[in-house]
Amino acid sequence: MTEADIAVTVRDLERRFGDFIAVDRVNFEVRTGEVFGFLGPNGSGKSTTIRMLTGILAPSAGQGTVAGYDILTEAEKIKEHIGYMSQKFSLYEDLTVEENIDFYAGIYRIARDKRRARKDWVIEMAGLAEHRRARTAVLSGGWKQRLALGCAVLHEPPVIFLDEPTSGVDPLSRRRFWDLIYDLSAKGVTVFVTTHYMEEAEYCDRIGLIHRGELVAVGTPHELKTKLMQESVIEVICDRPQDAIGALEKLEHLKGVALFGRGLHAVAADADAARRALADRLSERGYEVEAIEEVTPSLEDVFVSLIEARDRAAQTAGKA
Repeated sequence: MTEADIAVTVRDLERRFGDFIAVDRVNFEVRTGEVFGFLGPNGSGKSTTIRMLTGILAPSAGQGTVAGYDILTEAEKIKEHIGYMSQKFSLYEDLTVEENIDFYAGIYRIARDKRRARKDWVIEMAGLAEHRRARTAVLSGGWKQRLALGCAVLHEPPVIFLDEPTSGVDPLSRRRFWDLIYDLSAKGVTVFVTTHYMEEAEYCDRIGLIHRGELVAVGTPHELKTKLMQESVIEVICDRPQDAIGALEKLEHLKGVALFGRGLHAVAADADAARRALADRLSERGYEVEAIEEVTPSLEDVFVSLIEARDRAAQTAGKA
């Protein structure tokens, strides 16, 4: 793989705030044209990582490149060659859609003879033709989100960073937003997106799982679900699933059980023994059981399993 095939590289990247380590020696690469997801709960280090990669925040240690520019020495160059959409809506609500786009065209120093064409492209790409003269304040969350993305790619950057871009919008708007992301990726734009939505991470080409500042795993959704999960996952569909957790969580064959959709997901080393134990316990306690079967792990199952394994290892090392 050549340098041209890699849009982002990170080597032992670290960020400290006093004694607190927000990002702990992270390593990964993002390929050109890839949709790379950074998945983790709030406070896991996702936004801090993005701020270092976009030149907003200086790393405490480590190195990296974005669009071929060094994050330590060429932060201003990076800012010229990326698009950035922050977690919080950052456009001017008292301006119209067109006025916001015109403002950002000036910020990005787009040549005057190209501004009209770029503005028309953004409006068409985001589906904002009917709203182009509307004040941004009156737009719904989904439309604001599309406008923010359009302004972020107005100057045709090769790499865009989207920090929790769909937080707080409805599922339909989220799905439409991802259609726009796919369109950009198909044109060769590299998309780095942070999210805490497990189902949203499934849309990415590859995912980095981050927890407490540490990169736990990197891979495609399929790789993470089929190669990294050592235990089996048993899906249990029964009545009163929330009550059933108390009856099941201390079964010796289970490593854990949690609500999932309309049923439960139980994690076990031995799937056959776990199924028998689950069936017996639920029958003893009078639950009506519709299904008990082994299923492919979800990303949530994988994430929880990896975190628990990491915590167990840390506890063992502490005791030693």
